[in-house]
Amino acid sequence: MSLSLDAFPDPITADPPRAAGRPLLTQSWLDLAFLHWAADPDVVARLLPAGTQPDSLDGVTYIGLVAFRMHRVGWFGLPGIPYLGSFPETNVRLYSVDAHGRRGVVFRSLDASRLLPVAVGRAAFRLPYVWSRMEVRRQGGTITYTSRRRWPGPRGAHSSLAVRVGSPVEEPSELEHFLTARWGMHSLFFGHSLYLPNTHPRWPLHRAELLHWDENLVVSAGLPAPAEEPVSVLYSPGVPVRFGRPPGKPGGIPTP
Repeated sequence: MSLSLDAFPDPITADPPRAAGRPLLTQSWLDLAFLHWAADPDVVARLLPAGTQPDSLDGVTYIGLVAFRMHRVGWFGLPGIPYLGSFPETNVRLYSVDAHGRRGVVFRSLDASRLLPVAVGRAAFRLPYVWSRMEVRRQGGTITYTSRRRWPGPRGAHSSLAVRVGSPVEEPSELEHFLTARWGMHSLFFGHSLYLPNTHPRWPLHRAELLHWDENLVVSAGLPAPAEEPVSVLYSPGVPVRFGRPPGKPGGIPTP
């Protein structure tokens, strides 16, 4: 069932539609591989938080698998933490819009290699973080991302991706903006809907060739197994990110 929107959805733009205000969190997202598969909005709607519905483009929504390096997470404008705040991560995400027209992402899983951030994210903020053995390796223009679940499972959940970085995307398409320029996160926080806004510079995007793909994180997140190669494969060297405070709600630990 569709929501009754109080306003039209925010435009799909390469720049944030709102100022972030005083930062709640700062961090950088580096060496990102974006893999996306098309999906029927009716299939993913049941997995979204109350108060949101699937965000779609031309009647199609998307399932994203995003592998990257989180770098120097910092709170309240303080300098980022070099060790505990820096780690590989891979997330499975969906695309959402709320009754105020705010577009965002919904995370179905977030694999990370540091146990403390995983424990804090799960216990304090109810985010679906999982502790995994992970590695990001670069050799020339090829980047390999590997992940295998440690806790809490499911056992055997894993991901292994390799991409070859190609030429810069000079003029991203509407779809490429839709998949990457997401200016907030929707989640449930102790039973309440939460929207956490973010801002960052325009994504520097590159074409990427998927050299290797072996994963079951999408299925482990409660979604249908991808039957085909991704419809979109992109790479970005990364951006610095600022997260503002959610309107009238407590904060969370965000991720791309």
